[in-house]
Amino acid sequence: MDFSLLGPISVTTGSGELTLGPAKRRSVLALLLLQPNTTVPLQQLIDSLWEDEPPEHARTVVQGHVSRLRATLAAGGAEAYGIELATHGSAYLLRLPEELIDAHRFAELVALARPEAAPGDAVPLLREALGLWRGPALTGTVTSPPFAAAAHALEEQRLTATEALARAHGALGEHEQAAAILYTAAVNNPLREGTVAELMQALFRMGRQSDAMEWFHRTRRLLDEELGVGPGARLKGAYEKILRAEEAGGGAAAGDAGGDRAAARTADGTARVPAQVGRRPAATDPAGTVPVRSAVPRLLPRPPARFLGREQQLAALTAVVRSAEPGESPLAVVTGPAGVGKTACAVQWSHAYAGDFPDGQLFADLRGFNEGAAAEPVEILRDFLLALGTPPERVPDSAQSASALFRSLVADRRLLVVLDNAQSSAQVRPLLPGGQHCATVVTSRSRLDGLVATDCARPVALQALGPEEGTALLGAMLGAERVADDPEAARELVGLCDGLPLALRAAAAQLTARPRWRLARLAAALRDERRRLALLSAEDTGVAAALRMSVARLSADDARLLSALAAGADGHLNASVAAALAGSDPADIQDSLDRLAEMHLVDEESTDVYTISTLTQLFARDEGSGGGGGGG
Repeated sequence: MDFSLLGPISVTTGSGELTLGPAKRRSVLALLLLQPNTTVPLQQLIDSLWEDEPPEHARTVVQGHVSRLRATLAAGGAEAYGIELATHGSAYLLRLPEELIDAHRFAELVALARPEAAPGDAVPLLREALGLWRGPALTGTVTSPPFAAAAHALEEQRLTATEALARAHGALGEHEQAAAILYTAAVNNPLREGTVAELMQALFRMGRQSDAMEWFHRTRRLLDEELGVGPGARLKGAYEKILRAEEAGGGAAAGDAGGDRAAARTADGTARVPAQVGRRPAATDPAGTVPVRSAVPRLLPRPPARFLGREQQLAALTAVVRSAEPGESPLAVVTGPAGVGKTACAVQWSHAYAGDFPDGQLFADLRGFNEGAAAEPVEILRDFLLALGTPPERVPDSAQSASALFRSLVADRRLLVVLDNAQSSAQVRPLLPGGQHCATVVTSRSRLDGLVATDCARPVALQALGPEEGTALLGAMLGAERVADDPEAARELVGLCDGLPLALRAAAAQLTARPRWRLARLAAALRDERRRLALLSAEDTGVAAALRMSVARLSADDARLLSALAAGADGHLNASVAAALAGSDPADIQDSLDRLAEMHLVDEESTDVYTISTLTQLFARDEGSGGGGGGG
C-alpha cells in the first residue's frame, strides 16, 4: 500500500487505486500523512479544512470523513501493512510504516545523496527521488493556508533536490545536463536566485558566457520590478565570478560548447539552438532553429522480474545496434507469438545497455494488441517531445510536424527508443529517430515486414521456451526446491503451457496461491483441455486474453481460417490440409495462411509446413473465431 503526497493525494494497493472521495476527505488524509504516527487534534483538522468560519456541524463532518477513510483503508487491506487509523480522545492517529509515504521516501533518498562528495552515486539517488513526483504537491486538497504552506514546503524540497542533482552532474563534468535540469526550474521559478545562480555557472562552464550574463540581468530586472530589491549575495557572487574569469581570460573552454551549440534567444526569451550548417532545420520552425535540450528522459519500465535465458536473442539485439552501417540509425524488431516474452526481452536488454545511451531512453506502449484502438503516432510523439523538454505549447498538432521536430531534437543525441506492442509498420515509422547515434527496438506480434523492407529493420525472433528453460523459469517463480520435488511434473507443465513464459507465469501464480499443491496436481488439472485456458490466467493476465487481442486484429476471413485450422488433429498441416479444413482451394487460402504466420498464430517451420500450437487451437475452438475482428 503506497500513500502519495507528491502530486494528487492517492492510496494505491496491488489491486489499484482506492477511491478516497471528496476534497475534504482527501485533505483529512493528507494532514494525517503529513504528521504520521503523531496525534492530530480534531480542532487542527477543522482549522485546516475551512478557510473561513467553520460550520456548526464541522466536528461531525470531520468524524464522518475519518470513519469513511478508516473503512476505505480497511477494505484495501491496511491491517496487513501495519496501518491503523486510531481515535485518541479528540484527536486522531494514523499509525503506519513511514516508508509507505512517497514524501518520506523522497526525503530519505535526498538525504542519502552527496552531490559534491559522491556525485556518481548522487545522480541515480536524486533522479529516483524526483521521479516520485507526479505533479504539484498535495493536489486535490482544499485551498486553505495550512495546506498551501505545506505544499510550498514540499515544493521547496523538490527544488532543492533539483539543484542538488544539477550540482552532481556539474561535479561529473556533465554541465550540459546540469544546465538542462536548471533551465526548467529557473523558468518556472524566475525569482529563485539560487537556481538562477546555479544555471549561470553551468552555462558559463559550457562556454555560454553571454547566456549566463543574460540570466543575471533578466533576474535583476524581475527582482526590481516585482519585489523592489536588488540581487542577493549568491546571485551577485555568481555574476562576479564569471566577470573575474572573463577578465582573467579564463572563461569556460569554448571547445566544450562548440559554435553550433551557442544559444541565441528569441524575443520571448526562449532558449534556442541555431541549426547547424548543412543540417535541415525542423519543418515546424521557420526560423531554422530547434529548442535547446532541456531534459534527459528515463522512461523505461522496471526490469522484468525473474528474467531468465534468452542469451541468444539478447546477443542478437546487441549485434543489431553495434553492427549498423555508418550513418544509419539501427532498428531491431523483436517478434513472436502472444505471451512469448517480447516486452520482457526488450526491456531487459534496454536496462543492460542504458549506459550506452546517456542522452536518455524513451519507451511507449503502442497498444497494437490491446483492447480498444491502437495508439496514434501523434499521441506518442507528444509524450516524447514533452519528455525531451519541449514546452506543451510548442508541440505540433500534426503527426508529420511532430515527427520532424522529434527527429531534429534527437539528431545529435545518443538515445534509445523502445516501441512496445506495435500493430503495424505504418504506426512505427513516424516514431523513428533519424540520428545515427540513436537506436530503436520495436516489439510486435506481427513480423513488421514493411519495416524490414523500407527501414532495414533487423528481426529478432523469440520462440517458446524448451523444457530446460521452462523448468528453470518455474524454479525461479516457485523456488528450486518445489520444482526439484516434482521434476517430471515440471517438465509436463512446460509442455502443457506450450513453453510460453506468460502461460508458465500464470501456472506459477496458481501454484503460489496454493502452496500445498504439488506440481503434479496442477498438471493433472491442465490435462483437461476444457479447463486449461481458464487455469492459465491470473486476473487480467493470461493466454486467452493475449490471444483474444491477436484474433481481434484479424479480418473475418482470416479468423474463420484460424477456426478451421483448430479442428486439425495434431497441429501439423500444409496448404492442402488447411484448404481441406476450411473447405476451400489451396490458392484461395494461401494469403490468409501467410497472414496468420505473419501474426505468429501459426508457425511456418519450412516451405508449406505449418504448425499451430495447442493453446491457440484450444482458444480458436472455444471462441469460435469465425466472426473475426473485421479489422487490421
